[in-house]
Parts: sequence; C-alpha cells; structure tokens
Amino acid sequence: MKTHRPSFFTITLVVLLSAVRGESSTDCDFRAIFNFGDSNSDTGGLSAAFGQAPPPHGESFFHGPAGRYCDGRLKIDFMAESLGLPYLSAYLDAVGSNFSHGANFATAGSTIRPQNSTLHQSGFSPISLNVQWYQFNDFHRRSQIFRKQGAVFKQLLPKAEDFSRALYTFDIGQNDLTAGYFLNMSTDEVRAYIPDVLDQFKTVVKYLYGQGGRSFWIHNTGPVGCLPYVMDRLLITAGQVDRAGCANPFNEVAQHFNKKLKEAVAQLRVDLPHAALTYVDVYSVKYTLISRAKQFGFVHPLRACCGHGGKYNYNKQVGCGGKVKINGKEVLVGKPCQDPSVMINWDGVHYTQAANKWVFDRIADGSFSDPPIPLRMACHRHPPS
Repeated sequence: MKTHRPSFFTITLVVLLSAVRGESSTDCDFRAIFNFGDSNSDTGGLSAAFGQAPPPHGESFFHGPAGRYCDGRLKIDFMAESLGLPYLSAYLDAVGSNFSHGANFATAGSTIRPQNSTLHQSGFSPISLNVQWYQFNDFHRRSQIFRKQGAVFKQLLPKAEDFSRALYTFDIGQNDLTAGYFLNMSTDEVRAYIPDVLDQFKTVVKYLYGQGGRSFWIHNTGPVGCLPYVMDRLLITAGQVDRAGCANPFNEVAQHFNKKLKEAVAQLRVDLPHAALTYVDVYSVKYTLISRAKQFGFVHPLRACCGHGGKYNYNKQVGCGGKVKINGKEVLVGKPCQDPSVMINWDGVHYTQAANKWVFDRIADGSFSDPPIPLRMACHRHPPS
C-alpha cells in the first residue's frame, strides 16, 4: 500500500504558520518559580512572620502544620510538582528553607493595594504586593552576593540566569475585594477602586520585567461569593443567592475585577514586548466545581470541613485549629470533617487539597488560559491580538 508523506512545502508552511502565531510545541525549561500572592498560594510566609498555622492544617499530606492554610497541598505545590521542581520555600521562613529553585513571597491575607490597618485589626496582611516586590528585589540582589561565597550558599540559592528563566506566578486580588466589603463599602465603592488596584498590579509586573522576568502566569480571582466566611459575615438577602447557593453581588464584583485584570494583562503584553503573559481563568473552574460538586464526587460545597457551628460550619471568632472552653475544659475546635477528600472548602476561607488538585488538573493544560497554552509551555510569547 502506498503511503502519502507530507511534502517539504507542506511541512515548511506548517512551521511558518506556527511561528507567525507565536506557537511552539517545546516545553519550557523553568529552573525556578517566584510566586506572589495571598493565602491561596502561601507556603509558610504568614506562619513564619506571625505564628504557625496550627493543627489540623497540613494533616492530609504533610501530617502536621506546613505553613499552609489547607489540609495539604495548594495549587502552587501542584504546579511545582508538574514542572519537576521542589515545593517553594517561603521567603520569610529562615528555618530549613532551600531557595535554589525559587522562592514564595505570598502571605495569607495579602492584598495588591496596601491596607491602612494592622493584621490584628482587619485580618489582612501588611505584606501587600508592593512589599512582596521589595522582598524579591532584595532577594535577587543579595542571593547573588552570598552565592559567590560558595559552600552552602551555592547549594541553597538560585543561579543568576535562573531569574530570567523562571516562571513568575500570581494569585492575588481576592482580599482587595473583601477588604472593601468588610469596611462596609458599597458594591459601587468597591468597583470604583479596582482600577487603582490593577494599576498597582501592573506596576509590580513591570518591575519584575525590569529585573529580567519574562514568563508570567497570572490567576484571576475566584468566586468570593461562594466562600463561607464571606456569606457568614456579610448580609445577604434571599434574592441575592444564585442556584448554587452563592451570593451574586460578590461574585459579580469578582467577575468585574477579572474582566479588568484580563484587560490589564492585554495592556502589559503591549508594554512588555519580550514577556510571555498567561491569564488563567480559575474563577470559571472553581465555580464549576462548586455549582456541580456532586457530579465531580464532592459534597457540601458551601460548608467548611474544619469549622465550628452555623449554617456554613464557620465561626469568625474561632477558626480552624482554635480552642474554646466547654464545661471548663479547653477543647480543640474544628476537628476536620470525616473525609476532607470529598470536601471543597477547608476552613471557610480556603480550599481543601482535593479541591486544589481538581482545579489544578483543569488549568494545567491551558484549557482556561489566554492564550490557551499549558503551564509547561508558558514561556512562549504570543503577540498581542
């Protein structure tokens, strides 16, 4: 039987078209990850600065506290695994850290725009995105000074060329929205300051580009109106609840933020011609999981696994791992649900390891990305449309 081989002309045409589109089938050789964000990707920053996230955090994978507000791994952990890199050490954690493959500057409670309050007053971290940038800038400079001394420093710090060959990841913005609501701002007032928030975000990305960063993987914010701590703390009327049980007004603001974030990323592609910027729609993935939980093997999508009382098993006064006195005896509050692997929400604010894995599995291949490229190919630049 005669076989038909593609002609030289056909092969050449395919290659040329791929080049014009900015496409490539080559996996990127990411030597490091530098992450910026909030509790959705904090691997120990807040714990190092303000005290360890207590048990039962970490129990499903690390078998004890591991700096994460989760029963196990976060999306950033699964990202590192998929790229063949170790889990990221928190920049603020001086004990047992290895920064040879990157560093994590995220802290729980962080916002893009600095908050005019303390952690104790508001629950929001003073380590906002601009502070995380200052920390990175200092790390970039000083890591190379110490690495030249050799010995253990050479083993624990990244090479100079790794900064330009690294993946820069972002998962931040959720707290900028909830901060306004918790200060009793109206929805219109929250929407009004989003442009300023995103201007500050773009400034930090440009700073990182100036330091040699070229590959950026940017998550949008999730459906905050489906989080127990939001629904428990904010007044929601029956008409504001959608079919999934989530609060429409807060999700609509999150969607507005995401629309503007996508526009900001598009502008950055114009402003930073040598950067590869990938916008990832985690909102759609998370909302799909919550609204169709049973279909995917999950239960009680709006209840916390590790919590205490109320409609959503959440109590802002006593969080997961806290203690209360019952009949004069101190009792650990928030004994985890029987099976965290079928729960979506861990502690009223954060997702379980199982939910994080489910979300990661759906964003890793580029199905929810703009441009639609997988994580492993996020170094390839696509021209602005």
